[in-house]
Amino acid sequence: MLSIWEAVWMAILQGLTEFLPISSSGHLAILGNVLRINTDGGALLEVVLHVGTLISIILIYYKDVWTLIREAVMLIVDGIRYLKNREEHPFRMYPERRMTLYVILASIPTAIIGLMVQKFLEDIFLSSLIAVGAALLVTALLLYASKGIKPGTKTLEEASIRDILTIGVVQGFATIPGISRSGSTIVTEMAAGFDPKLTVRFSFLISLPAVAGAALLSFIKADKSLVAVNAVSYLIGILVAAVVGYICLRFMVRILQKGKLYYFSYYCAVIGFFAIIMGFIL
Repeated sequence: MLSIWEAVWMAILQGLTEFLPISSSGHLAILGNVLRINTDGGALLEVVLHVGTLISIILIYYKDVWTLIREAVMLIVDGIRYLKNREEHPFRMYPERRMTLYVILASIPTAIIGLMVQKFLEDIFLSSLIAVGAALLVTALLLYASKGIKPGTKTLEEASIRDILTIGVVQGFATIPGISRSGSTIVTEMAAGFDPKLTVRFSFLISLPAVAGAALLSFIKADKSLVAVNAVSYLIGILVAAVVGYICLRFMVRILQKGKLYYFSYYCAVIGFFAIIMGFIL
């Protein structure tokens, strides 16, 4: 049985690391290997914690989330109308629709890569602290590289399909424990010349289908019989992850707007070396 305190500690860790560019999966792997915390059905706990961090994204970007849902429906409706009569129902493109299309487009390579390599990566990285540590060092290098990137001015209208697909591919490989999803996608957008405000917004919006999809896959694989046994711990975990995630996401937005992303590279390097050393000891 998962204790309430274990759920709280795991939820705090999830909330802190999901949005800060330090890899939530890498930290959970280190915690599981070093402290030997019994999560009592880890896949289901992962779903629960992801639900909490999804709530925090929705609370901050609720207008964008509503727009994405609305435009996704209208894309289908307008697409059908366009196919039936192109002259009477021309296909219109405007900023909100473009954002929705690009979120969908970026999610395609993410989903393909995630489905193809997730099990392979889990077998290698979740059981090897050395591999996780090496991945964290890669994240540290990516974050430090952002120090030399000047703020861009590119809007979503100026972004190319190649830009969006590249971001989606990078997010797909961020399924590797130790590779930060937010850190890698944000640095990729910065390198592509995206405007700082757009960089933050787009990175977290494309995380919605990625995190939701990962949570769904974990739920399918999870032992549902543990729901009743751990119901209270799970509910508290959702609440704690949502609150901590909300605070961290607000903090992250401010850090990015100030161009200080590279600050986190030092932390990732220290944790990466720690994981490698522990990998040799354990």
